[in-house]
Amino acid sequence: MGHWRDGTGTLYVLGPEPGAGPDGDGRAAGIPLEIAASYRARTRGLLGRDGVAGALLLTPASSVHTLGMRFAIDVAYLDRRLTVLAVRTMRPGRFGLPRPRARHVLEAEAGAMERWGLRAGTRVAIECPDA
Repeated sequence: MGHWRDGTGTLYVLGPEPGAGPDGDGRAAGIPLEIAASYRARTRGLLGRDGVAGALLLTPASSVHTLGMRFAIDVAYLDRRLTVLAVRTMRPGRFGLPRPRARHVLEAEAGAMERWGLRAGTRVAIECPDA
């Protein structure tokens, strides 16, 4: 964890305890994930896009902004163990305050994280084909 490169992967929502999950094996259905690990990719984020298929992981990151964005997003702040610290919905043109203990930030279209069951205390797992 934490030595990711820009690319794609799959996000799994595990639940509050390891081994929990809606399908019984500890994993929700895989969610397509883009990984922004370089400064350039993190800076660009979702700017200039009309939407996102799945989620975008910004790493390392502890805050985000929605200046110049075209749509509202859900933001989940993750600690180093990939446990969700908080989930917020942000409208375009906002600054998010840095979150203590946050090491990564997940972004998705507004409403997506509630559908996925992502909330404070939830653990996630990330699979990267090239990691």
